[in-house]
Amino acid sequence: MALELQRLVDSLGARLGRSVAIDDPNIRLLAHNSHTGDFDNARLESIMRRSVSPELVGHIHSGGALTARDLFTVPSRPDLGLDVARVGMPIRYDETLLGFLWLLLSDGPVTDEQAAAVRQGAESAAHTLHRDFLLGEISRGRERELVRDLVSADAELRDEAARWLIEEELVVAGPIRVLVAALAHAPGEPLGEQDRLALTVGLEHARHRLPPRRALHLERPDHGILVVVQEVPSRAEIDDLAAAIQVRIAKESGKECWIGVGERCPGLPAAHESYGEARRAADVARIVRVLGPVVWSSELGVYGLLAELPAERLGHNLHPGVRRLLDHDGGKGALAGTLEAFLDNGGDVRRTAAELCVHRASLYYRLRKAEEVARVDLASGDDRLALHLGFKVARLIGLR
Repeated sequence: MALELQRLVDSLGARLGRSVAIDDPNIRLLAHNSHTGDFDNARLESIMRRSVSPELVGHIHSGGALTARDLFTVPSRPDLGLDVARVGMPIRYDETLLGFLWLLLSDGPVTDEQAAAVRQGAESAAHTLHRDFLLGEISRGRERELVRDLVSADAELRDEAARWLIEEELVVAGPIRVLVAALAHAPGEPLGEQDRLALTVGLEHARHRLPPRRALHLERPDHGILVVVQEVPSRAEIDDLAAAIQVRIAKESGKECWIGVGERCPGLPAAHESYGEARRAADVARIVRVLGPVVWSSELGVYGLLAELPAERLGHNLHPGVRRLLDHDGGKGALAGTLEAFLDNGGDVRRTAAELCVHRASLYYRLRKAEEVARVDLASGDDRLALHLGFKVARLIGLR
C-alpha cells in the first residue's frame, strides 16, 4: 500500500505542480511528495512523527472534515503550528472515511482543473486503502488465531503458533514480554462491547508506538494481551508503554484499568509463561487496589505468592477474625472496610479518617468494635499482619 500511495502522490504532485499529502482519518501521515512551496510546523511534525497533536486533530475534525463529501478548506491556526491553510479532499469508499488528501494553499489557489484531478486522485487512493483494509482484516484475523494458540495450555499448539507467526512475517523473532490489561468488571462476567472496544483502542495505540512487527495483541472476553518483542531490556520503555495503554483504555472506557507486566522470555514459544505472570499481576492489582495501575509480576511480593495458591486452601486458612468481621457486617463491609483502610494506611488514624470521611472519634469507636468482633489486639504486630493478609486473601478468593 505504501508504495502505491507514494506513487500516487508523486504523480499527482508532478501533474499539479503542488505539494500533496495523504493522511488517515486520525491525521497520521501515510504518504507525501517533496514540497514545492512554503510549509509549516504542522507538516514538519507530521513528516517527522507521522502524526500531529490531538489539538490539531480536533481542529481539523471540528471544521467538518469527518462529514465532508468534496473539497473543503481548513483555516490556519498558528497557535497549533498550522501556519498554512489547507484544502482537503476526503478519501471515501462506499461512504466509509479512509483518509484525506491534502494540498497546501501556500502553493496558490486550487483551480477547477486541479480540483478535478484531486477528486480523481482521492478515488484512486480509496481503492488502494480499501484493498489494504481488507488484506489487513485477513492478516489480523490470522494473527488473533495464532496469538490465541500462543498463550494456550497446549505446548504443541504454542510451538506451531510461534513458528507460523515468524514464517508469515507477522512478528520478528526475539525475546518477548507480555502485558495484560484488565478493566473493572463483575467477576466471571465478560466485558461489554464498549469495554472490548476500549481494550482494542488501547492495545492498537501501544502498537503504533512500536516499530513494525514488534508487537502482537489479542482481546479476550475479560482482558487484553500485548506481546512485545523486546530485543534490548528496558524497564523505562515498558513502563512508558504500560502507562500509555492504561491511560488510553481508562479514557476510552471511563473505568479503572490495570496493567500486569510479565517477565521477559527468550522467545515466542515461552510467551505463555510471561502471559500467565502478567495476567496474575493484573488480576491481583485489580483485586488488591493498593499496588497501583501498572504492576510487574516480579514485584507482587506476598500477593504473588498468595495468588499462586488454590482458592480453597486460602479460604480454609483465612484468619478467623476476618471471617467474624465479614459475618458481622452482613455484606455491608463497615467494620471490615474500616479496619482494612486503617491497616492499608499503616495505622495512621488521621489519614484513615480523612479517607473514610469520618471523625476521628468515630474511627476510634469502629476500631475498638472491630477488635471486639475479631477478638484481636490491634496493638499486636502479629494480629495486624494476620488481619491485613486475611483481608487481601478474602479479596483474592472473592469474599470481598
